[in-house]
Amino acid sequence: MIQFPAVRRGPLRAISARLGFAVVLVCLIVLIIFFDRDGYRDVNEDGLTLLDCFYYAVVTLSTTGYGDITPVSESARLANILIITPARVLFLIILVGTTLEVLTEQYRTNLRLQRWRKRVKNHVIVCGYGTKGRAAVGTLLENGLDRAQVVVVETNPAAVRQAQADGLVVVEGSATRSTVLKEARVEEAKAIIIATDSDDASVLVTLTVRQLTAGKVSIIAAAREAENAPLLRQSGAHHVIVSSATAGRLLGLSTTAPPLIEVVEDLLTPGQGMALAMRSARRDEVGLSPRELTELVIALFRRGKVLALTDPEGTTIQTGDMVVYVRDDRPQAVPAMP
Repeated sequence: MIQFPAVRRGPLRAISARLGFAVVLVCLIVLIIFFDRDGYRDVNEDGLTLLDCFYYAVVTLSTTGYGDITPVSESARLANILIITPARVLFLIILVGTTLEVLTEQYRTNLRLQRWRKRVKNHVIVCGYGTKGRAAVGTLLENGLDRAQVVVVETNPAAVRQAQADGLVVVEGSATRSTVLKEARVEEAKAIIIATDSDDASVLVTLTVRQLTAGKVSIIAAAREAENAPLLRQSGAHHVIVSSATAGRLLGLSTTAPPLIEVVEDLLTPGQGMALAMRSARRDEVGLSPRELTELVIALFRRGKVLALTDPEGTTIQTGDMVVYVRDDRPQAVPAMP
């Protein structure tokens, strides 16, 4: 099931609004009848009281119509034609408003689903919206990816609601099932981020994605244990991040070299100061040393291989290289108006 982000009103608030509107409508009709009460005939022929006006308004709007009070003057009949009859239709719409709202919502959902399926392409699928999945989505959005280009696959109802609240499209189901991944348009995706809670589920998702895409989609998987990383790569993952080993190394750095952990946290935390970035080498930079560029270059990415600046092949920029550098990620101050 595909869930779209939506802002919903509470049921009590919706019912209260309909009830209030119905009461206002009844009171309006009562006033119209009361001011023209001489144009109505009662079976008792003693004239209409305020209570009679309420009685006539209620039985008329609810289409009960006992016939004991009838309009006889031209003005009363004209008011029934132009005002009370349309009000009766509106009153019935209010009574069945919940059903109409459900039908309308279903139609809108189907229409959104059709439009989404037509335009979704080159998107990123995130399997799992736990701590790792939310952090991955946050990084994607901070790097300029449109929220509409992110699709979350999740089974946990709480995580599904959280993803919807974050404005993301959610495919509710297990990412290990090919039908669920097809609903997420895995064949049209640019990348798959696998952030499940267990390594065995990650392996199964990776195998399923590779089977459906024939290796054409980039697969990035997270592994809890380092011993499972080779298995994920053999299953088809292009990149594997070992969360436990990474956390362990950071813990070790925080003990032996505390300033280094602050640098790493600065690089990983958006908006703090420094951030890692990558761009294509420009034509006028080909042949230059990475150290000659204005940015602080830390590595080159060439034909699927990372080249350190100490590597003999990384001393000169070539055509097609990707430059990995450190950029200033601090919020830019808005200049004061003169």
